[in-house]
Amino acid sequence: MTPVLTGIRACVFDAYGTVFDFASAAASCRDVLGESATALTTLWRDKQLQYTWLRSLQHRHADLWQITGESLDYALETLGLENSALRQRLMDLYRTPAIFPEVPETLRRLRAAGMKTAILSNGSPAMLESAVSANRFGALLDAVISVEEVGVFKPDPRVYQRALDRLGVTAREVSFQSSNAWDAYAASAFGMRVVWCNRYGQKPERLPGRPDHVVTTLADLPMLLGS
Repeated sequence: MTPVLTGIRACVFDAYGTVFDFASAAASCRDVLGESATALTTLWRDKQLQYTWLRSLQHRHADLWQITGESLDYALETLGLENSALRQRLMDLYRTPAIFPEVPETLRRLRAAGMKTAILSNGSPAMLESAVSANRFGALLDAVISVEEVGVFKPDPRVYQRALDRLGVTAREVSFQSSNAWDAYAASAFGMRVVWCNRYGQKPERLPGRPDHVVTTLADLPMLLGS
């Protein structure tokens, strides 16, 4: 594959859905959830994202851990699955989500090529620390950046600017990776170079910005950067 992104000094990754599999919590509870696991994952995730956007618009910030619990409560009640033990189990599992299998090797290759690597996430510092620690790849990251450093969720431009400030690079020197189309488009509109990791077969958004490249796995990223 011919490299399509040049002049990149830092690779910044969204966390949930991109590096970590947010579906892994409900999938680990199929013994209780059965066929409802997929429906719960979808509604839980949709409501979680909606709450981040709505709280940002209302200027009523709460960290993602609180929002994750509130969105889970909504999903469990909506699906008739209210159960305090199940709720606790799901929340515990969300602290340590499974990592997508290609991520560690992708990070190793990028770092070997001299790239800075970082996570930029809506997750709270405690959530991100737990997830990174559980999957034992912290040594492959130069920074783990939470939106709590600016007090507002993506896609607020201040979040993307925070990554530039922490890493000491310009927007055009960053390759930003997200599986969330809205996040990928927002980072592009901000000025970053963007690889949309479209793991879930989403259609292109009708939003400002345009990803530079679309892949279905992060394993393709080093080739796009000539690494």
